[in-house]
Amino acid sequence: MRRHAWILLGAGALPVMLVAAQPTANAEVAPQCPGDLDGDAVPDAKLPNGQPNPSYKPNVRCKHLAAGDGFVTMGDGRVMYMFGFSDATGMPAEHVMMEGMLAASFPAPTIVVDEGNDLYVSLSNVGMDNRPDLSDPHSVHWHGFPNAAPIFDGVPEASVSINMGATLPYYYKVVEPGTYMYHCHVEATEHMQMGMLGNLYVRPAQNNLPAGTNLRGFTHATGNKYVYNDGDGSTFYDVEFPIQIGSFDPEFHDASETVQPLPFAMMLDRYPMLNGRGYPDTVNPNPLPGPEKNGGKSSQVVSSLITAKKGQRILLRISNLNVTRFYTLGTVGVPLKIVGHSARLLRGPSPGGGVPGKNLYYVTSSVTLGGGESVDAIIDTSELAVGTYFLYSKNLQDLANYQQDLGGMMTEIVINP
Repeated sequence: MRRHAWILLGAGALPVMLVAAQPTANAEVAPQCPGDLDGDAVPDAKLPNGQPNPSYKPNVRCKHLAAGDGFVTMGDGRVMYMFGFSDATGMPAEHVMMEGMLAASFPAPTIVVDEGNDLYVSLSNVGMDNRPDLSDPHSVHWHGFPNAAPIFDGVPEASVSINMGATLPYYYKVVEPGTYMYHCHVEATEHMQMGMLGNLYVRPAQNNLPAGTNLRGFTHATGNKYVYNDGDGSTFYDVEFPIQIGSFDPEFHDASETVQPLPFAMMLDRYPMLNGRGYPDTVNPNPLPGPEKNGGKSSQVVSSLITAKKGQRILLRISNLNVTRFYTLGTVGVPLKIVGHSARLLRGPSPGGGVPGKNLYYVTSSVTLGGGESVDAIIDTSELAVGTYFLYSKNLQDLANYQQDLGGMMTEIVINP
């Protein structure tokens, strides 16, 4: 059974199919993606006969996420049970329920879009293979984003959550560049502790200016990349890396594998990680081998290794979705120029007349972030010698994989000739 709603967006109305909050007997996996002809959540530019698809829109981006459970491997080799999202984009809808089981990844699949895109994220709840007694609904909450309508916010008290065997399409008119993050907001403390967290960032419209455009003294060239619409080229960078801070409480995860979890007040995270890995796994550029418990499916695909050629400018999109602690991440000998905080350019108010506000950028060797915060940090490698540097937690107890020292929340910055 399907319900259709007309949701007011700007000057018009958008038909959005809602397949959610209904008895699972009537539910179905039904991703929504304008221009998609075969239900795999990928827009098709052409019809099967080779003619242009009239429903195809170049500005549309689609993502299909499956919510379920799985297993990941800690830096000391310990296999941990988790809840999470997996990427079902490009998968036939009829395969998502089976393929999405025990396929959860940590962090969740990275979402990257451009300012001005129309983004459709379809969430299918495939259930908990290892905990069939749990019938948790799930949602997607784009943290810090100005939603087109409350129904897309993902907070169950104000919007909609999705039951097992069903799909909910979220629509976002992408209007604000910056570094964000996303997570499940149903039973948020539990589901976020269990791993339902992901990187998400938006690239600015300034990237697509005509070549030769003068940005107050900085000449834009085709292919140039900026963190924000700065108007002066001051947030230019060459290469970018998302770095998401996170940590797990092993007792909470072990208890969740067989019974209901321990009281939340007893959470004590002992596995600090970057992008779901503890050092030295953080510097492995490849997906980690999948645990046998989830059938060998790769569940940790995002590396934290940072590499660049000398002279390049590196953008670090650092975010924290931890539910228990603040974390301080820093370097030695590598200045971090902070140009944005929580998806906002660090700039004062404009005095008017087309004059930009004062830049509030600052240079530091460390940043402290609480849950839900992010920073955009630029490293100018022209000032650095070729070699290997470290980005690591300044809370020294976090440089361990539980009881194994010399691990945890640390990765490498490699500057090549």
